[in-house]
Amino acid sequence: MAVPKEAPAAVDYSLSPGLVATLARLGGSLAFTSYQSGLLYMLGRDPKGGAHLYTTAILKPMGLAFDAAGGLTLCAGATIMRFRSGLRPHERINHTFDACFMPRTIHVTGELDAHDVGVDGEGRVVFVNTRFNCLATVSPQHSFEMVWKPSFISALVDEDRCHLNGLAMDGGKPAYVTAVSRSDTVDGWRDRRAEGGVVVDVRTDEVVCEGLSMPHSPRVHRGELWVLNSGTGELGVVRRPARGMGRFEPRVFCPGFLRGLAFHGSHAFVGLSKPRYKRFEGLALDQRLKDADSEPWCGIHVIDLDKGSCVDWLRIDGQVGELYDVAFLPGTACPMAVSPGSGDVTGLITFDGVSQTAPASPGDLLASHAIA
Repeated sequence: MAVPKEAPAAVDYSLSPGLVATLARLGGSLAFTSYQSGLLYMLGRDPKGGAHLYTTAILKPMGLAFDAAGGLTLCAGATIMRFRSGLRPHERINHTFDACFMPRTIHVTGELDAHDVGVDGEGRVVFVNTRFNCLATVSPQHSFEMVWKPSFISALVDEDRCHLNGLAMDGGKPAYVTAVSRSDTVDGWRDRRAEGGVVVDVRTDEVVCEGLSMPHSPRVHRGELWVLNSGTGELGVVRRPARGMGRFEPRVFCPGFLRGLAFHGSHAFVGLSKPRYKRFEGLALDQRLKDADSEPWCGIHVIDLDKGSCVDWLRIDGQVGELYDVAFLPGTACPMAVSPGSGDVTGLITFDGVSQTAPASPGDLLASHAIA
């Protein structure tokens, strides 16, 4: 792999031989985040058919959502950012990038520890406000406007009580959330990490699955409710009976603490992190890894849902050990994104009907990684 001088020398990227071909066959690319590294990553294929990883410096990037209008929404530090690419199908940046995601709207929310994010059918941003234990949207006047909170949370208060984290959209509306516990006291979730996790139906305010270990990233796909049972390293579905509590049905084990889940057709893209820190340790995942004689990964596993197994992967070794979210970007081969804090935001001008695109500056290429 060719690494630019500015790239951290202690970080290595590797991938399975078939990953680039899989992305080409699916007609898209991947975006993923790491609050640990402070980077938004975009993995695609360059014009010569090789893997290309573009990194954009963003303060504490977390939840990602790619919407039907082609927008990319990101929870980042004290802001919610909405990116759009203004390139037309035949246009390229530096003869390489067929999508350039520019920050077009930035909502300043303050530090809410926002996790997952979605965009509803009316184009409204809905995000998990973990610090205040609720779903929220942006406000023109305040830091946020509450949309919903679980019934087991007694008040809208500045205390991370249950560690609400994941959001599943369905039919253009918030449908399900995950929380590490039902705790209603400050930081109470930390004592319930092993088996206190729940999935809640936002529409009925019912807990539909319990007994999970730090669940994350609920998603609705092909008529099923998928969840990452992070503390056991399992991707699975919630089986709901006509009445009563549902149950978690594991489908695939992945060697890591799982966060970040995206789907395209019969493939799932699962984010893996290394359980290095106290909030991740002491879970069933530790024994699962020991039984499998495996070390924990940081990276992405591509799961063939029909086969129930990992068919491709991206692995990150070195100083970066944690990812948060993953998004599939359909219709893009080699995307890039521009940081709002970068001087490059002044150099790319697009407007409807006429193209006036300046090539990316040399600084942009320093954020690129061509993976062999």
